Amino acid sequence: MAVLNYQVLKDAGYDGYLLKDAPEKVMQFGEGNFLRAFVDDFFDIANEKAGFNGKVVLVQPIAQGLTNLINAQQGLYTLYLRGSEKGRKVDDKRVISCVSRCVNPYGEWSKVLELAQSPDLEIVVSNTTEAGIVHEGESQFDQQPPISFPAKLTRVLYERFAAGQKGLIILSCELIDNNGKELLRCVNQYIDDWGLSADFKAWVNEENIFCSTLVDRIVPGRIRDGKEVAALAEKNGYDDPLTDVGEVFGFWAIEGPEELNRRLPFQKAGVPVIVVPDVTPYKKRKVRILNGAHTGFVLGAYLAGFDIVRDCMNDETVLAFMNKMLYDEVIPTLPLDKEDCKQFAAAVQDRFNNPFVNHELMSISLNSTSKWRARNMPTFLDYVAEKKELPPCLTMSLAAYIAFYSNDIQALNDKGLVCRRPKGNEYTVSDDRWVLEFFFAHKADSIEELTHAVLTNEQMWGQDLTKVAGLEEAIAKDLHLLREQGALAAYKACL
Repeated sequence: MAVLNYQVLKDAGYDGYLLKDAPEKVMQFGEGNFLRAFVDDFFDIANEKAGFNGKVVLVQPIAQGLTNLINAQQGLYTLYLRGSEKGRKVDDKRVISCVSRCVNPYGEWSKVLELAQSPDLEIVVSNTTEAGIVHEGESQFDQQPPISFPAKLTRVLYERFAAGQKGLIILSCELIDNNGKELLRCVNQYIDDWGLSADFKAWVNEENIFCSTLVDRIVPGRIRDGKEVAALAEKNGYDDPLTDVGEVFGFWAIEGPEELNRRLPFQKAGVPVIVVPDVTPYKKRKVRILNGAHTGFVLGAYLAGFDIVRDCMNDETVLAFMNKMLYDEVIPTLPLDKEDCKQFAAAVQDRFNNPFVNHELMSISLNSTSKWRARNMPTFLDYVAEKKELPPCLTMSLAAYIAFYSNDIQALNDKGLVCRRPKGNEYTVSDDRWVLEFFFAHKADSIEELTHAVLTNEQMWGQDLTKVAGLEEAIAKDLHLLREQGALAAYKACL
């Protein structure tokens, strides 16, 4: 069967939106599944709905990548957005046509510098992993290309400055705090390292807008079932090894001045992208509602006999426990519009109920100590400070964490802490070694002794939690309930 390209699409009778030719307005460092299912989806819709009329040039960030495959398909690929939306199963297909080409800078660095000089270029997007935004001392100005992504970007900006072109909007999507600010800091370091001019440094800092951003879309990326791949190829009339899959939900918060709403095409296109003065509250919303919900209910749910997230969403008790935690304990402590937070929480329930994704509770359980501390404890402490009482669901969640890490401990081996859940099977807790050794050392403790040991462990929590009024007694009581009547009964007691 023919591989996807414009002629093959025409021959197959594809009647969806396509944009074959347009100016190259975006340089994107990264050609992987996430950017293609998220950023490029939004640019494609902006071409259709907002008249952006812009193509994206992908720059392969490391020596091995997808350049040849992308160019063989003329930048085209098939995107499926799958999931649940307001309780409705969604499986949407779109052929993405905003990509013009992909460049491998390891051999084609001159093409990247040529694009840097283009008067059509307006935007740079990057997602070079959490380790991508780093300053290292080995990159040199005249390397082809420099080693790190910030060094490459510095050279791109210098080429643009030397050509007398206008500044760019730079959208950093790496999963680190203050990603845009950190990228600018690294660029300024390279300017100093390389002894570049003060005029250039002023142009970088004054004429370009480095934006920190928050991205949110789960992207499984591949269809792994060979039979489904073959069936889709037959249905579509072409093979597409670049097929990408993401969830329906998407949200992109861009930190920058109000003028970006005019300069970027997203608001007019109606896609879920917002420009805000500060992305921090939106990160807090994501961490405390989305991530906090996962960590808040999955450990107890696993002890109750569940194995995947979707099944939890179809259990009346677990769903009610999660929703009470979110709506009564998490959302009231967040510094954002409460209706907006409630809509986000409703979307979380849909996302967890995705009929296409079997998200295993045990995979979510990895490193739950640091996760509970980062995702749930701030809400817990804020609630106590504001309400002067304990939040029942989050308190039970902490007790369930202790129960999960200590339920009928069998052994400690090189893979983790081996426990047994009530339904009889063994499971392995994965966390930092010192956490596992702590629980193994306390395996013979009474519930009261274990509760005291955990809550006073400042290495775990950064403080002595027994100083929170009534918490030690409440955790011990909840842990008795979890052990004696089971997690479902314990969750139901919170409702």
